[in-house]
Amino acid sequence: MAVGFRNPKDFGSGLLFFALGGVCVVIARNYPMGSAQSMGPGYFPIMLGSLLALNGVALVIRSFLRSGTGFPKISWRGILLTMAAIVLFGLLLKTAGLPIAVIVLVVIGACASSQFRLWPSLALAVALSVFCVLIFVQALGLPIPLLGSWFPD
Repeated sequence: MAVGFRNPKDFGSGLLFFALGGVCVVIARNYPMGSAQSMGPGYFPIMLGSLLALNGVALVIRSFLRSGTGFPKISWRGILLTMAAIVLFGLLLKTAGLPIAVIVLVVIGACASSQFRLWPSLALAVALSVFCVLIFVQALGLPIPLLGSWFPD
């Protein structure tokens, strides 16, 4: 009887987490580690990479123990719209300002879903825009423009 994994999603996710965690540890291995009280630049990436790799090992082991479904069909539309939303946010942040950039990000990101509805997405976008302005500009005082260079002073 052949031994194989029973849950392809867990197996693939586990391999991905293990590889990403391993890359983090390898890149940060030459950074000074420090201690928990006085963390060096290598402490966080090594700890996070190690935890990610351990999580990957646990998922691979679980893929042999639990049955599950296969990989779903890849949604290229969703991937492309999500990447476009992130790129547009970066481009619009200084030129249009934070509120407009957040609204564009949320609405285009929501378009990536097959269950997209315009009005709930716009309501969420406006609410998140107000939240981001209150947190990042007002509370934290970050120098993010509310109105970008497209708008005269």
